[in-house]
Amino acid sequence: MVDFHTHSSTSDGDLPPDVLIEEAVKQGLCALALTDHDTVQGLEIAKNAAKQHKNKTDFKFIPGIEVNINWGGNKSVRGAPGLGPGGEFHLLGLGINSPTPAFLAAVGELGRRREARNREILDRMHELSIDAAWEDILAMSKSGNTIGRPHFAAYLIKQKIVKNTEQAFSRYLGAGKPLYVPKEGLDFEQAVALIRESGGIPVLAHPISLYVAWGHLPDLVKILKDMGLKGLEAWHPTAKAGSCRRLEALAQTLGLYITEGSDFHGAIRPERRLGYSNKGRKIEDSVLTAIPELAMQ
Repeated sequence: MVDFHTHSSTSDGDLPPDVLIEEAVKQGLCALALTDHDTVQGLEIAKNAAKQHKNKTDFKFIPGIEVNINWGGNKSVRGAPGLGPGGEFHLLGLGINSPTPAFLAAVGELGRRREARNREILDRMHELSIDAAWEDILAMSKSGNTIGRPHFAAYLIKQKIVKNTEQAFSRYLGAGKPLYVPKEGLDFEQAVALIRESGGIPVLAHPISLYVAWGHLPDLVKILKDMGLKGLEAWHPTAKAGSCRRLEALAQTLGLYITEGSDFHGAIRPERRLGYSNKGRKIEDSVLTAIPELAMQ
């Protein structure tokens, strides 16, 4: 098995990067991509951990990232549909083997924007009379330096304001809810250029989360391909199997790489298992061999 979409404690997962690699090997995976949100801090640690297994199991580590993309309003491309209400646009960069100074500078800026967003979420908590300090939220992060919405959810659970992560998002942190603050990302063309010049492949993550109607989605993906998109994450745990098959067919029609990922976060989201993309569907190593740009690295 392989997995093209995972997160560590460097962003909003709960396993440190090296422990994530150990777990992947333990579960029998032969390749894994670490795609933390808007950061590459964990890649070197994961890479070094993977080297310990390469000679024994021929384990392949794929350095990656998941980037938030601005899309909609004045950020849209002429003629392209915008995101639906609550929609999010995430772009995976797979195979970031040679990050350029420009890439690293952009990732650094994303980190600053993420902190500004988190500070605003904290302010909104105070407006709702939820007692919390920055240090309280930071304590929810196992890395001790990176915060995401799951860490705010963990705090709400700890304070018994909600019962679980799902409730935290449905009541407070999801799009349109009281603690939701949109995250400013990169423009699509900029992100594609930075990923490509760093040796990576830009892949549209979980396309269903765009909240674009099926009648418009093929046109949007075609526009994105013309702008440099190389792959489509057709299979993802949050999508229905029928939707995944439609996405796979769309990718084949447009000549895009097809990827699958668990979007693994650890115990925070226990329903997502390494090496499985959709309702127990194994991510076979044929997914990797079908992408020469990654398989040959």
